[in-house]
Amino acid sequence: MQMSPPNDPVPLIADKALWMRRRAFQMVYAAQLGHPGGDFSAIDVLATLYFGVLRYDPARPDWADRDRFVMSKGHATGALYTALCAAGYFPEDWLKTYMQPRSMLNGHPDRNYLPGVETNTGPLGHGFPVAVGIAIAATLSGSDHRTFVLTGDGEQQEGSNWEAAMVAGHRRLNRLTLIIDRNRLQQGAGTEETSGLDPLDQKYAAFGWEVAFIDGHDHAALHRALSAPPGDKPRCLIANTVKGKGVSFMENQASWHHGVPNADQFAQAMKELV
Repeated sequence: MQMSPPNDPVPLIADKALWMRRRAFQMVYAAQLGHPGGDFSAIDVLATLYFGVLRYDPARPDWADRDRFVMSKGHATGALYTALCAAGYFPEDWLKTYMQPRSMLNGHPDRNYLPGVETNTGPLGHGFPVAVGIAIAATLSGSDHRTFVLTGDGEQQEGSNWEAAMVAGHRRLNRLTLIIDRNRLQQGAGTEETSGLDPLDQKYAAFGWEVAFIDGHDHAALHRALSAPPGDKPRCLIANTVKGKGVSFMENQASWHHGVPNADQFAQAMKELV
């Protein structure tokens, strides 16, 4: 049972992040389906949350006082499922069923089947508004739990996110933290080629958010930022990341948004992920 993070979690976070990368790539290889590039850009954020920041109890997934995490970029299930497994929500054997027919670990997370999933995500732009609703509910009920939500940067092109940002800023939801996985690549092209996002920081600041840039692969920096006490505004962390981080032939390649490895690529990746 885990209700609070350890005092010095950074070594544990690093170990878990490496395990998550290896296990997620094994899942994608076995299934020949998945989104490994986005999994690998997000894994360090998830490892930091689950092993250094979040208050939760996997034996009681509906524990009222838990912190909430919403994976708005719901296609990155390799990252989410390995995090939930490592956190103790379900046994490792379940990972072998990834993407199989009738598996609880399908292409997008479903809270009706899998413990630890706060809300179903997949259609981009939905998870962030739900997280804002969760944060509003916490203020109305007087709960002290925090709400964290991770979006992709391409996902920021969805208009529903900006409605959510406006509401959160107006209501000063200071126990809400948005993390943007800023790998600058989306399906098929760069974000700035598709529909430019910059300057993201100024846009969120204009909506009444506290904004900071962070290295999305620096576990110590992530831990400091994500575990910092709430201020008086919602917080937006723009995490500069590398799509496919950790595997040389995947890094910064848009083709690995939903690419799957062949046998040689899988073997090479396993050699590099040590």
